[in-house]
Amino acid sequence: MADVSQKPMTVDLDPVQLVAADGTPTSESRYGRGLPPETLCWLHEMMVVTRELDTEFVNLKRQGQLALFASCRGQEAAQVGAAACLRKTDWLFPQYRELGAYLVRGIPPGHVGAAWRGTWHGGLDFTKKCCAPMSIPIGTQTLHAVGAAMAAQRLGEDSVTVAFLGDGATSEGDVHEALNFAAVFVAPCVFYVQNNQWAISVPVSKQTAAPSLAHKAIGYGMPGIRVDGNDVLACYAVVAEAAARARAGGGPTLIEAVTYRLGPHTTSDDPSRYRTQDEVDRWAALDPIPRYRAYLQAQGLWSERLEERIAARAKRMRAELRDAVFDAPDFDVDEVFTTVYAEITPGLQAQRQQLLAELGRLE
Repeated sequence: MADVSQKPMTVDLDPVQLVAADGTPTSESRYGRGLPPETLCWLHEMMVVTRELDTEFVNLKRQGQLALFASCRGQEAAQVGAAACLRKTDWLFPQYRELGAYLVRGIPPGHVGAAWRGTWHGGLDFTKKCCAPMSIPIGTQTLHAVGAAMAAQRLGEDSVTVAFLGDGATSEGDVHEALNFAAVFVAPCVFYVQNNQWAISVPVSKQTAAPSLAHKAIGYGMPGIRVDGNDVLACYAVVAEAAARARAGGGPTLIEAVTYRLGPHTTSDDPSRYRTQDEVDRWAALDPIPRYRAYLQAQGLWSERLEERIAARAKRMRAELRDAVFDAPDFDVDEVFTTVYAEITPGLQAQRQQLLAELGRLE
């Protein structure tokens, strides 16, 4: 059980930032920037490839090849930075917008496309990379993450779990239960909230009266920290610290990555109905990719050769995604009913017969 006789906790409203909006280093001294040059360049590569693939996913949806897609445009730094600092044996529990985290883990974009296309396996291949399938229900994956963290404790493993969630999920009861369980049982779990300012059409100001989402950590007895979610180095450093703390037995941490969803909530959403173009333009000026490129230039690490290499990889991966998804065979809808239970229930049998009749396939 957690030790409740601990000193009062506080949360700094100013997000941790290592790279300013203009690409210059900040005065932040608690966290270092001393990553190897190849790692610094690789972070840029992963962000650029993520955005290129994000664009291809949207194109495929518009062409009728996917059932739906949730863009992560604008959140590349938050996702790449968080996933890049972890061990390959640390488990990720994503929501549905973590394309950058998937790519860092080495999950082929075609597998992500298959999940959005609606194939029956729903991303089971993700588990080969210690990543749970994407979770469409809001917040439920946080409970799974805590359960897996508690299992790792009991098995004597030193892995940690990271629950990716959005600001809207913090309004769900599942997330409250997950946070409380994690704190009480000192579970090695990191809660990583990507605050992209909007839960579909509901702003953060209508979701909480707390000074910030990170402040919610105080009520659960765990550290809370805000980080600039458009600063890939800051996200890397803050999550690395939280993971190390969890791995050492220090329990969970709640991280709020302050970022912005530049696109719609999903391809079925029209964000112009609830937010202004001026707001979008203000956040677009804080775009994480040009910011980090300016930083690499100032450090003497950016070159045209690097840019060309990244562009070539992005082009190749976009083509591979398209080849994997475009006009891929549809799954047999009958498997929805025949693979759930050893013996189909009467209720499901009735639904199956109704659907097959509608499809003209009644036996």
